Amino acid sequence: MTTASPLASLLGRERLMVAGGLAAVVLLATAWLVAGAGMDMAAMGPMAWTPAYAGLVLLMWWAMMAAMMLPSAAPMILLFAAVNRRAREDGGRYVPTVAFVLGYLLVWGGFSALATGAQWGLARAALLSPMMAASSVVLGGVLLIGAGAWQLTPLKHACLRHCRSPFAFVSRHWRPGAGGAVRMGVLHGAFCLGCCWVLMGLLFYGGVMNPAWIIGLALYVLVEKCVPFGHAVGALSGLALIVWGGMVVATAW
Repeated sequence: MTTASPLASLLGRERLMVAGGLAAVVLLATAWLVAGAGMDMAAMGPMAWTPAYAGLVLLMWWAMMAAMMLPSAAPMILLFAAVNRRAREDGGRYVPTVAFVLGYLLVWGGFSALATGAQWGLARAALLSPMMAASSVVLGGVLLIGAGAWQLTPLKHACLRHCRSPFAFVSRHWRPGAGGAVRMGVLHGAFCLGCCWVLMGLLFYGGVMNPAWIIGLALYVLVEKCVPFGHAVGALSGLALIVWGGMVVATAW
């Protein structure tokens, strides 16, 4: 009787290792955010936008996007790992799954840079509270209406179809090698960005540093992408957000 080599045993546990790695990243990012992301949350006055503070805000947004988006991307990442392992067993080159994840997170890093710029602009216009939520009723209502309207657009649903179909994505967009894995991650990240970027703007409504709001949005994205009736959830939530935003704006008059 032959015994499995240590390498074969390690590969047999690869799926568990990938899932555990994703969970660790999400938990660490969430813990850092809950702890304040290195910011002085007790300071009630506006923070000076020095290069160091802007870099910290960028890092905060990037960690938040990783914590919020990786759970809903897990089915795609696990499928990539499985297909990559099969290709490796058939004589292909070893490609670490982290290459795909890196490409995915690079897209959300770009979004985080734009979100940092938006936060700077809103803070400069005195439109943010100390908890980084919209201090203007009209702005809050516009954010809700904009997110709801985006939920109903054909582009939103096209991106959502790609995010909800890991097998179709792999069959159409598979690329060999580490560079191919990064490109696949970037492409999948782009579809996820197209699906969720306006929803992430709602962080400026509920509070960028509000843990309950962050977790709620992350759970919503997970449901929209992973449950069988996700498309219906997206459409119904879009209508609900428009009504909610209209009610918020109406209170300004």
